[in-house]
Amino acid sequence: MIQLKNVTLRRGAKVVLDGVSATLNPGEHVGLVGRNGAGKSSLFALLAGQLHEDGGDFFVPPQWRMAQVAQEMPETDEDATAFVLAGDTRLAQLQQRLAEAQESGDGMAIAQLHADLADAGAHDATARAQTLILGLGFLPAQLQQAVNSFSGGWRMRLQLARALMAPSDLLLLDEPTNHLDLDALVWLEAWLKRYAGTLIVISHDREFLDAVTDVTLHIEHAQLTRYGGNYSRFEELRAQQLVLQQSAYERQQDKIAHLQSFIDRFKAKATKAKQAQSRVKQIERMEKIAPVLASADFTFTFREPANLPNPMLAITDAAFGYQGEDGQETVILRGVNRSVLAGQRIGILGANGQGKSTLVKTIAREMAPLAGRVTEGKGLSIGYFAQQELDVLRPQDNPLQHMVRLARETGADAAASREQELRNFLGSFNFSGDMVAQAVGSMSGGEKARLVLAMIVWQRPNLLLLDEPTNHLDLATREALAMALQDFDGTVMLVSHDRALLRAVCEDFWLVGRGAVAPFDGDLDDYQRYLLEESRRLREAARAAAAPDTAAAMADKPATAGGREQRKASAQARQQLAEKTRPLRRELEKIDVRLAALTAERSELEERLSTPLAPADIAECGRRLKACGEEIDGLEERWLELGEAIEALASTADPT
Repeated sequence: MIQLKNVTLRRGAKVVLDGVSATLNPGEHVGLVGRNGAGKSSLFALLAGQLHEDGGDFFVPPQWRMAQVAQEMPETDEDATAFVLAGDTRLAQLQQRLAEAQESGDGMAIAQLHADLADAGAHDATARAQTLILGLGFLPAQLQQAVNSFSGGWRMRLQLARALMAPSDLLLLDEPTNHLDLDALVWLEAWLKRYAGTLIVISHDREFLDAVTDVTLHIEHAQLTRYGGNYSRFEELRAQQLVLQQSAYERQQDKIAHLQSFIDRFKAKATKAKQAQSRVKQIERMEKIAPVLASADFTFTFREPANLPNPMLAITDAAFGYQGEDGQETVILRGVNRSVLAGQRIGILGANGQGKSTLVKTIAREMAPLAGRVTEGKGLSIGYFAQQELDVLRPQDNPLQHMVRLARETGADAAASREQELRNFLGSFNFSGDMVAQAVGSMSGGEKARLVLAMIVWQRPNLLLLDEPTNHLDLATREALAMALQDFDGTVMLVSHDRALLRAVCEDFWLVGRGAVAPFDGDLDDYQRYLLEESRRLREAARAAAAPDTAAAMADKPATAGGREQRKASAQARQQLAEKTRPLRRELEKIDVRLAALTAERSELEERLSTPLAPADIAECGRRLKACGEEIDGLEERWLELGEAIEALASTADPT
């Protein structure tokens, strides 16, 4: 187990942990939470052996194997599969030793190393590595692609896959969801639920923490508190704890006031002096209970739009994409016909690379449509949050310079654009004191995101286009954004992998995929099922595309005995795969039938509860509704597990 006993930890002059104690048991999945700057990353560095405690005792079992995601961007021409496979360092060491033994002709060592490699899972290591890569959103055609050919976000996904590939007893994940879209996020949740070791994760995604953790460690005021349960349970327990603490504090203050009143009245009287002195000592001996000091949560509101055109915009027979340096057009979305109405809350769904950002950038006027037209309502004012904040920020400028320039560009009146007015406005977004003069390039991701939000609020838009606005925001700021969007009078179009934000804000969903934009009829749970089906479809399509090439190659070869044996072995492998997956597919079909029946029953029960019923009938309907909900949750989880199991089996099949 991991133990901290009276541990003190400093970063420079700052004490980030002050005499804290905690125990983490083997196999626990722990969420590490706290405000930005509270010390979460410092505790991670202690756990990883990169920092040492300044006081107290810290213990991690020395035999434990630890894995974490490397933070540096990988620079290598190695292909994706080989790069992830190298994450299993024990396997790489054994293979190196085997090569050395074969070179020296050491038969005993060769035999032993073959046995060790079998124990280390060498037989299916490549398949496991490729399953990780595909699960994190890569296409089958990219498995052999050079790491350097991917963008930064995709390379960080490969670093995550490499960390998951490493056999470990302790897995440390710091914001693993930052570079993932929703389909990869759902896959990662399912993988981490099955992880048998001790997991410690820092994340600002509420639903992700709820899904993968069963213990929460909270850092606040240099103290570390352990709570049993996931993040939602932590919030409940902490709220109860704060209420009890405040109540105990108030009772103690009443008692101190009563004792002090006696002391003040009788300390000068000789006959009561002894009793008064006794009460002074009683107050001194009390273990003082601290009052609950509510942290100043960040909140903000969007200004009321000057007008609300309806419709906001209309897209007619449009094609969206980009034009290359050679003038060649690449169409990503075609035949787009959609309208956006005043007051709509639209969540834009779709896998990475399908065109979500292209759609948003075109509406934001950052890109021109390749065909068709986008007709804007009179008075349309767009507030655009780019996925990369630096797309709209100047690294060398400070927040005040950004606001002065924005005030001039928007034609603000002289009073509103006075420096003090702008300083006050920035202060409402937690940019106070020297921070207004700090270069944006030196700020954290969360601070940059808050500055972009401040600039958007200043412009009083009636249409908000938000492309992954929560990537660097902590939980408190995400809550503030959700509340502000709920109160916003205009229209919202939101791209996000934060399901809590999508659920809180969006009423309609658009699905971007297969080169089109269409309404999505369902909720986020339906979308998660859709993602699994789409992932399976893409892999089957890739295998089908590879099949003609394989057939042609086989046709060019003479019908040798070796070729016939190979085809026979391939046929047997396909038959074995079908036999292995048949029971899983049958169970999937049964679950689909049962889910349909339960969903219909739930709808019927909800409809009954909306009508007047006898108390006994209400109780029975409520009991049955709860049972339906629990069974649906269990079946949906099993549905995902079965789908992933089928995919894993298919990925290990011999493509030849």
